[in-house]
Amino acid sequence: MKHRITAVLLLFLSIGLTAQQNEDSLKIVKNLKYQTGKIVLGDKLATLQVPPNFRYIDGKQSKLVLENIWGNPPGSESLGMLFLKNETPISENFTYAITISFSEEGYIKDDDAKDLDYGDLLDEMKEDTKEANEARKQEGYESVELVDWASPPFYDEKSKKLHWAKTLRFEGIEKDTLNYNIRILGRKGILILNVIADIDKLPLVNQELDAIVNSTEFNEGNRYADFNPGLDSVAAYGIGGLIAGKVLAKAGFFALLLKFWKVIAIAAIGGLGILKKFIFREKKTSPSDNTNV
Repeated sequence: MKHRITAVLLLFLSIGLTAQQNEDSLKIVKNLKYQTGKIVLGDKLATLQVPPNFRYIDGKQSKLVLENIWGNPPGSESLGMLFLKNETPISENFTYAITISFSEEGYIKDDDAKDLDYGDLLDEMKEDTKEANEARKQEGYESVELVDWASPPFYDEKSKKLHWAKTLRFEGIEKDTLNYNIRILGRKGILILNVIADIDKLPLVNQELDAIVNSTEFNEGNRYADFNPGLDSVAAYGIGGLIAGKVLAKAGFFALLLKFWKVIAIAAIGGLGILKKFIFREKKTSPSDNTNV
């Protein structure tokens, strides 16, 4: 009998905690300040021209979304995030979002790009992902499997922009996750744009890919062409190492493997169906309400 009472108390404690988390998320979302147009990133590091179908939130707000709503560990570093217009981090029919960050890796030589074997590289990345799962499990996160390329790597030597997509499979989650990676090479490091969505959103991402890739440029003095061999450091790896994930530790491994807040919510409540209606309630907001839940 004592065990049953304890179980009931834990059940109501779980409900109370999850309800509070949900209310906190709604409060954060209601206070988000979205921007469009031209955005200066960092300390005049780069410029973002927000694509027509998107809107932007700054790094401080992105940290709240990544950590307080989507459940990433503390320490997320971001220059901002892009969301599709009329969507928020907790929208019922959320499509995808894009995180923007910078990693000061040094100048990355690109002379290996034309000789890469992407099949061999994928095999290496799968092994690295398996090894990284040990650290994830120790931190209390599910394991993740790298399934395949969703889109193989493509490097534009002229613009110094690289992009590729991976299909990821999280433990306990039926639907695969799309991790679309965009890298812009600069004088002292790389701009990192990551698109995270369900794998079935790939066609929608591809529709906006050119606009996303072309949206962000390093400012003068930080561009790839501004490299000064007498002053600047050179990264210990090239394009292959960049694709394989040599910067994951600095960029934030967990942030690069974001899961939607809904997945976090399901995991947090342990499948308690009584809360499902509350968390995924049908849209009842007025046209002026920008939470779109």
